[in-house]
Amino acid sequence: MTADASSRVETEWLTLPELVELTGESLGRVKRLIDESYLIGTRRDGVFVVPSVFLIDGSPIASLHGTIIVLHDAGFSDDEAIDWLLDPDDQIGVAPIHALAAGRKSEVRRVARTLA
Repeated sequence: MTADASSRVETEWLTLPELVELTGESLGRVKRLIDESYLIGTRRDGVFVVPSVFLIDGSPIASLHGTIIVLHDAGFSDDEAIDWLLDPDDQIGVAPIHALAAGRKSEVRRVARTLA
């Protein structure tokens, strides 16, 4: 269903201080965005980071929140959800994060629901 890791979406990984700077929000607000699943991240070398492709113009992609909820409901951990969002998907034709950025929310969530 997904391609190998070599075709994964290239992304910068943003730390919390970088997210604060990029979004113009307070650290508390950025942490709330993560706690409320508007963004998800992972630990790399002990540091919590979020893929930069999850944001457009300094804000989380609007449809990312609901998609994260669907993936969590399907039993995905944050790391698994990040992998799925960044890996090209044969049913969608591109990485799900690119489809979300292009406004293809319904299609992405339909495919995500089949993963449970």
